[in-house]
Amino acid sequence: MGAYILRRLLLMIPTLFGIMAISFTVIQFAPGGPVEQVIARITGQGGDAADRISGGGGDSGVQDFDAGDSKYRGAQGLDPEFIKQLEVQFGFDKPPLERFFKMLWDYARFDFGESFFRDITVLDLILEKMPVSISLGLWITLISYLISIPLGIRKAVKDGSSFDIWTSGIVIVGYAIPGFLFAILLMVLFAGGSFYDWFPLRGLVSDNWHELSWPERIVDYFWHLTLPLTAMVLSAFATNTLLTKNSFLDEIRKQYVVTARAKGLTERQVLYGHVFRNAMLIIIAGFPAAFISAFFTGSLLIENIFSLDGLGLLGFRSVLDRDYPVVFANLFIFSLIGLVVGLISDLVYTWIDPRIDFERRDV
Repeated sequence: MGAYILRRLLLMIPTLFGIMAISFTVIQFAPGGPVEQVIARITGQGGDAADRISGGGGDSGVQDFDAGDSKYRGAQGLDPEFIKQLEVQFGFDKPPLERFFKMLWDYARFDFGESFFRDITVLDLILEKMPVSISLGLWITLISYLISIPLGIRKAVKDGSSFDIWTSGIVIVGYAIPGFLFAILLMVLFAGGSFYDWFPLRGLVSDNWHELSWPERIVDYFWHLTLPLTAMVLSAFATNTLLTKNSFLDEIRKQYVVTARAKGLTERQVLYGHVFRNAMLIIIAGFPAAFISAFFTGSLLIENIFSLDGLGLLGFRSVLDRDYPVVFANLFIFSLIGLVVGLISDLVYTWIDPRIDFERRDV
């Protein structure tokens, strides 16, 4: 197993390199880069935006100059020297290949630099948004698995019964309803819309959270999370339930189950002593993807609707603002976490079923 773990760790290096290389290449051809973002802010908002971004100098570069053949859209009328200063500030005065390998060298030392448009390091910015995403990702994964696994097992045991039919109807309807649409419905019904004003619509905790006692803090925390988690659990709950049911049905119909029953074992012993271990393998296989999705991407719309300032919203806004240090740092960190969690999932495989030996398989 040690050799397998080492191979997987070594394979992470070219995998991360490929992800970053493809993303960096695509970014080079994307219009509206950081320099153009600054130019747009200057031409749209006056010199204050340029002062904030270029360091607060008095001369924003907005003078009567002819930009000529400038490669930046909207640069007409701006001082070419000011454009060059922006290129130096954002690092675009260097060739793309040099910028790429410098970025990789910095990331290898977990130095992610500073945000282009925020006066904060990228790592501090990510840590600042982390509590929201941890709360959403952790609780949505825990709740969906705690509900869907027992329900999926029950549906597999009662396959074809009235219980299976009406619960399948609920599951299918839950899967068909988009999470963001259900979130809007919850907001209208219970968050000060047209009906009730029972739940807050902004933030992870109240403004006076630090003044509350510990029991009150816990209640306040879950009070803010109720609607976002309810909206997010719908599709995750449906998917995991059907996956669990189908996995258990496949195992229940196999010959070793018939043999176990013939030996006089009870249904509970057969189900949890034999079937459970094999059927749960596919559930464990889907756990990393489910967790990463809920943690980083699945909460984007929910964060936006309920004004939760987490990693999903940070990544989305960084892409719109062309804040490349934040974009690439998010991509690198989350890709690395995904690869590590995938390795952990394989190790859990071997713990649940010792018959699995990754050492004998080609990676």
